[in-house]
Amino acid sequence: MTGDVAATKAFYIKHFGFKPLFESDWYVHLQSAEDRRVNLGIVHGDHKTIPEEGRGRTSGLLINFEVRNPDAVYERITAAGLPILCSLRDEPFGQRHFITKDPNGVLIDVIKPIPPSPEFQAQFTEGA
Repeated sequence: MTGDVAATKAFYIKHFGFKPLFESDWYVHLQSAEDRRVNLGIVHGDHKTIPEEGRGRTSGLLINFEVRNPDAVYERITAAGLPILCSLRDEPFGQRHFITKDPNGVLIDVIKPIPPSPEFQAQFTEGA
């Protein structure tokens, strides 16, 4: 949820390649141009369809975007001047990733799975 639906929509279109499927002044439905299964709903935090106790801005949320080339996305995001909260790195738990945030403070973790260290491999379930 956001206080500025238009700015949030523009952010995800410009920086992450989403396209709008539905637009109104209080709600936008976005779909990834790369994967139709990835969709985002952006709603104004004070809209009457949101129960009163749930209204406001979203907080405490981290979105993962799995990509083929996090290095290229990192270069593009840093060139655009977006904040980098966690620099591009390889993690022993099996991710190459970095973290930025959207205009509402929602964290965005851009990831690519990589082989985990032996220590972490033992924690994965079979088939993962």
